[in-house]
Amino acid sequence: MKTVHDIQILDNVPVLVRAPLNVPIEKGKVADDYRLRRAVPTIEYLAKRGARVILISHIGDAGTETLKPVADALGNLIKNVSFCDVTIGEKARAAVRALPAGHVLVLENLRRNVGEKKNSKEFAKELAMLGDVFVQDSFDTCHRAHASMVTLPTLLPSYAGLLLEEEIAALTDALSPKYPSLAVIGGAKFATKEVLLERLLEKYDHIFVAGALANDFFKAKGYEVGKSLVSHAVDTHIAKMLKNPKFIVPIDVRVVRSGILPVPTNARIAAVEDVHADDIILDLGPATEMLLEELVPSMKTILWNGPLGKYEDRFVDATHALAEAVAKSNAHSVVGGGDTVAALETLKILKKFSFVSTGGGAMLDLLAKGTLPGIEALG
Repeated sequence: MKTVHDIQILDNVPVLVRAPLNVPIEKGKVADDYRLRRAVPTIEYLAKRGARVILISHIGDAGTETLKPVADALGNLIKNVSFCDVTIGEKARAAVRALPAGHVLVLENLRRNVGEKKNSKEFAKELAMLGDVFVQDSFDTCHRAHASMVTLPTLLPSYAGLLLEEEIAALTDALSPKYPSLAVIGGAKFATKEVLLERLLEKYDHIFVAGALANDFFKAKGYEVGKSLVSHAVDTHIAKMLKNPKFIVPIDVRVVRSGILPVPTNARIAAVEDVHADDIILDLGPATEMLLEELVPSMKTILWNGPLGKYEDRFVDATHALAEAVAKSNAHSVVGGGDTVAALETLKILKKFSFVSTGGGAMLDLLAKGTLPGIEALG
């Protein structure tokens, strides 16, 4: 795979960069600029060598959001950033022509055009008209077969950016952990994680499941899960995994009764066998936190993706407890997932982790499959 280091000529060359600009926006401003900070090295590498850097990205899922606040925030991190309120067409081409060497132009949200998610070749051709070279640096979206990810790279000389190169190297290394090792997988939907869990069972000494994913395991063990989120997983598949002594399942949880406002102050701590039919499991309990805190210090490698509870509803206790335990350890720690990274930022301990991925689903898919559509497209 060729990287930006392999680009022979950059001076005054229009370089189209698929950048990781999908960041949370609150009240019209960027709420967390972690991905932007990680995007800077590739942008600066190109700009300092005289390239005309054109950034393309999506933001949000609705297709109506704007990248204008992201461009403003990026302007606080690097110099000479401007914004164009369209993605393709004559106005976008004119903005590229007017862009001085060493400057950066952010184009509007790719998903405002339905061709992006539909992987339209015509849309990809319109994008290709904007640059002479393409750089893929949006690892967080490399698991999506969208136009800018898989078709655009086939239309221009294409290279991996510095961030994408770093992500691939770090996550590939994570599949060869130093022992003893611990993998912590949160989130939901066993069906989307079954292949990953099977692969981790081959590589890691301990596999801990958390979040809504743990509810599937409780159910397979015959425990009551009440009104908690569960997937339609085949229990026999999970039951087979549970026979493996490497699996660690939570021993207690924080629950809120159905119909009661789901906030931490309304939570009851319950052993996993003491969940009621009208309960909703929203976080792990203190006994499970202690179990992890006792295990973590002896680990040489820790891989973690996904919060341990419903983080967006402020059920953060177990996630924060694990984050602090890993930060204090001497383990090589590899972490990813939006809420997980947000926890590290909140606790101001992000720099204490060996590698923090910009990907959530992309990280899990790369670990499970060894490659991603956006990486394959680079040839």
